[in-house]
Amino acid sequence: MRLRYPPIPLALLGLLTLLALPAQAEEGPPPTIAIIIDDMGVHWDNEQRLINLEQPLTLSFLPYRRYTRQLAEAGNQRGKEIMLHSPMENNARIGLGPGGLSMAMEAGEMAAVLRRSLASVPHARGVNNHMGSLLTQQESAMGWVMDELAQHPVFFVDSRTIASTVAADMAESRNIPNLSRDVFLDHERDRDFIHSQFQRLLRQAREEGTAVAIGHPYEETVSYLEEMLPQLDEMGYAVATVSAVWAMRNGHVAMFQEEPSAYGGEPSAYGGEPSANGEEPEITQLKLRIAQLKTELDDMVIPVLPEQAAPARH
Repeated sequence: MRLRYPPIPLALLGLLTLLALPAQAEEGPPPTIAIIIDDMGVHWDNEQRLINLEQPLTLSFLPYRRYTRQLAEAGNQRGKEIMLHSPMENNARIGLGPGGLSMAMEAGEMAAVLRRSLASVPHARGVNNHMGSLLTQQESAMGWVMDELAQHPVFFVDSRTIASTVAADMAESRNIPNLSRDVFLDHERDRDFIHSQFQRLLRQAREEGTAVAIGHPYEETVSYLEEMLPQLDEMGYAVATVSAVWAMRNGHVAMFQEEPSAYGGEPSAYGGEPSANGEEPEITQLKLRIAQLKTELDDMVIPVLPEQAAPARH
């Protein structure tokens, strides 16, 4: 009796092929940078150029600006991560524009303004401060800000517009996923300066694994990124969204409790914690799935009776 196997689905064949690959030493991820572009929603042409870049930049939009909704939608469709760039009171008393948070506000008013600003930016996954050198030093005011953000599935990035900021500390105290800016790329709008800051960003990524930069949709910055970003892969660097860098720094745990899993779009059942043998959960899940598919394949073996001779034709 011969055994005949039915055709193997391509997806199953691809997974089983992994079993035949030679074991290779595991390598860590390459040095990885995230680049936040602030002040989005104002300059159509330069911002369109940023959206059209292949790399997964993070775009932070000012609320209620002329192009905020349209470009946030376009950026999301092109795989960019979207944030709210929340205007906050500064020591220079520069005007905040619509959606600004000031020291004169009480907790309820500040929460309401912030809530409406979030709603004005489609697909916002995070928030960072626009200016804010005064407000981000105030524990009470930043506590009110974080109390409101804690009601939403968003992370917070401290732009660190002043060294004495308490914004990240207050986010941490409310268990809000947070990071702080490492490098400003373009506080001098000069190509040589931007290049120097970009090299500083890459150096920090090499030394620490990841680094976060903030830039702006200036002509000088956009032109530099258009030239430089396509070269990073060959140079051995990766570009990621802010949330991806947060995950790298936090053991790849889910940022939020009900965050969708990579397996079927349901909330993660394992929370992203490493398994007992130290493997990443994705690897463990893949091995379990391969074992399950092998069992299913064994069950698919169909016995076939010996073929009978065709009757003779007369």
